[in-house]
Amino acid sequence: MRNALTSLPMMLTSLFLTVSAFGRADAKHPQPTVETEVRHELIMLPYYGVFDYLQYKVEGSKVTLYGYAHRPSLRSDAEAVVKGLERVESVDNQIQVLPVSPFDDRIRVAAYRALYGSQDFWKYAIQAVPPIHILVNNGRVTLEGVVGSELDKNLAFARVSGISGTFGVTNNLVVVKG
Repeated sequence: MRNALTSLPMMLTSLFLTVSAFGRADAKHPQPTVETEVRHELIMLPYYGVFDYLQYKVEGSKVTLYGYAHRPSLRSDAEAVVKGLERVESVDNQIQVLPVSPFDDRIRVAAYRALYGSQDFWKYAIQAVPPIHILVNNGRVTLEGVVGSELDKNLAFARVSGISGTFGVTNNLVVVKG
């Protein structure tokens, strides 16, 4: 019993030092930027996926959202989570909602299979939010996002261009090394 009582002050001192160290962690790790917080909130949206493409611009405490959503709820959800950030005072929501169309849905599924069903694109498919986004608007396909090589960019374009029923493909993929 005596050993337990003498070790109690040591444990409390250790606990105090541990808690104090966590309090000082902010000095070592600066607060994330507004851009980082906005990006995190957008990619964490539960229904954000490969058929959507959200972008943003931060000017002081104002955030402008733009891009495309294939579900109307994603547009309002994106605005709500960004408005909820402490350092954001206003949000200009310019996200366009893609039209609801079974024809476009068929093209979305075919494009997804053409890209992510190929072993050439598995390295992209295994990411939480794959970096190649497939936007379909009235039969026209736009590829947005990033790839690791010019070959991947051209291969993605070729695979999607071969889908029957598309009226055209725009390849806006950006090659990012590393």
